[in-house]
Amino acid sequence: MLNNKTVAVVIPAYNEEKQIIHVISTMPDFVDRIIVVNDCSTDKTAGLVSDYIKKQNYAGETVSRRNRPAYTKYNQADVVLHEMAEKEIEYYIPSEVANNKPESDRIILINNLINGGVGAAIARGYKWCLDHQIFCTAVMAGDGQMDPAELESICRPVIEEGIDYVKGNRLIHRSAWIVVPKTRYIGNAVLSILTKIASGYWHISDTQCGYTAISLNALQAIRIHDIYRDYGVPNDLLVKLNIAHCTAKEVGIKPVYNIGEQSKMKVSKVIPKISWLLLKSFFKRLWIKYLVKDFHPLFLLYHFSFLLGIIAIPYAIKIANIILFTRENVSPLTMLAFAFLFISSFQSLLFAMWMDIQDNERLYK
Repeated sequence: MLNNKTVAVVIPAYNEEKQIIHVISTMPDFVDRIIVVNDCSTDKTAGLVSDYIKKQNYAGETVSRRNRPAYTKYNQADVVLHEMAEKEIEYYIPSEVANNKPESDRIILINNLINGGVGAAIARGYKWCLDHQIFCTAVMAGDGQMDPAELESICRPVIEEGIDYVKGNRLIHRSAWIVVPKTRYIGNAVLSILTKIASGYWHISDTQCGYTAISLNALQAIRIHDIYRDYGVPNDLLVKLNIAHCTAKEVGIKPVYNIGEQSKMKVSKVIPKISWLLLKSFFKRLWIKYLVKDFHPLFLLYHFSFLLGIIAIPYAIKIANIILFTRENVSPLTMLAFAFLFISSFQSLLFAMWMDIQDNERLYK
């Protein structure tokens, strides 16, 4: 515990037999529960974790599943939410809890019965922590790329400051440009820019960092089972948290590479998939947060900008065709129409982004 608040760490693991025991055994003492989600590994990951659990004599303080609230005329909403949470398990990847005493064991092993991806594994771990009312839930990779000594700095803002979501930031470390592989660094930078725009958290820089901590309130505010199941999970989660008006903060951490980990992520394949996810998520955020939940003028400005930009495209093509191929003079009316549409579109976009930044400033701590 930290300040008498329960802390758990979710470890998504897929074929991590070389590193998983090291990750578990070096976990700080203040961690009450270690939730290893074995994502249908084909190696010895599950067996190693299971054997390690059997060798441990340490049992954590008993944590029980939350009970159904007693019905009164004032808490029907709470009862409905509890019933929804109980039924939501069917939306997750089919899984089994391997422990004989999951209520008291410090290390919990959840075996996904089919491979669902890193996002699906994290979601299943989150679900366990939500059901057992864990106050602060962190995520650490099963490949040993996250220094356990930095876990406390990740968790403390959630516990002491009431922050909903804390992310580690490797890019502000002085060694980042040297230690982080260049393709990863550039890919991370591209996706971070796109994620800023899509999520509304304009000040978060290392969006792809998976070293995070989330509050119980934040887990209750979003649909965990709907988290993107692949490597776009940190990007998708930021959008969902922003829609739910959750606060966020970044904490500087060191980049860790070349310790025996084997990355399963292909940057060339991941960037296009996540970029498409972010495009859809951007419009989802606009419509839900700034129209359905609460209207804001930036909703109109963004869409007005896009509309004018689309209308300007035929004029741009016509002008380019005349200049490059026909060598004729462009009609002043055509140039005027294009200039008006382009400038108006660009100005609307800038105003919308400025309003977006101002509105979300309160969510970044």
